[in-house]
Amino acid sequence: MGIAVLLKQVPDTTAKISISGDRVDETAVSKWSMSPYDEYALEAALQLKEAGGEDIIAITCGPARAMKMLTDAAAVGADNLILIQDDGVTDSTHIQSLLAAAVKRSGADVVLCGKQAADTNGGSTGPGVSHLIGAACVGMISEVSAEGDGFIALRASPTGNERVEVSRPCLFTFDKGATELRRPNVRGIMMAKKKQIETVTPDDLGVTIGTSSVSLQSHSPPPVKPPGQKFEGADSVPAVVAKLRDEANVI
Repeated sequence: MGIAVLLKQVPDTTAKISISGDRVDETAVSKWSMSPYDEYALEAALQLKEAGGEDIIAITCGPARAMKMLTDAAAVGADNLILIQDDGVTDSTHIQSLLAAAVKRSGADVVLCGKQAADTNGGSTGPGVSHLIGAACVGMISEVSAEGDGFIALRASPTGNERVEVSRPCLFTFDKGATELRRPNVRGIMMAKKKQIETVTPDDLGVTIGTSSVSLQSHSPPPVKPPGQKFEGADSVPAVVAKLRDEANVI
């Protein structure tokens, strides 16, 4: 058994995104990081492990550069690392099939992931994987704790916070929580460098990637904001008021 954590490497929030040939130029991204919501899922897995849970299996589907993210996960406490080689898979249903197959292969019956990825904001991975592995899915979680052979999860609701009790197998998707995320220390970083990353292919997982149902036409940057306007002196007050009322609609 074990606790599987699904991770995704995305452009860092500080990285500049450029478009080349109607596509995001990934080679120009200066820094890649773990998707922020996935960080909260990993932290929750570490807390479950410390409370007497099983080993943590960090799983990602992506190119070779994602190995760095898996090593970072190992530096804070992930025990087993799995990279599913991604040959440009863009269909989310295909990615869910690969992740679900890797979870089944790992033997984990508890799965944690972020509620959505920071690059696509799709939010379909958790529900999709839970359906494929036949697990209950509880979304928008901020905390989870073991209770007997099951778990109790805390999440926000329209009337306040609610606690949901669920048995295995189960999958939780995490929102941002109040828990402070841990960062690797020197010892953890050095030990993580020795950790082996298991690399698998769709064939290894017994998954056939068929024709994609997604057709990406183009990427384009957001429109350039118009330059700011500057007004000086008391004589400009009527013009400023008119613009705030007629253009900005703030008064």
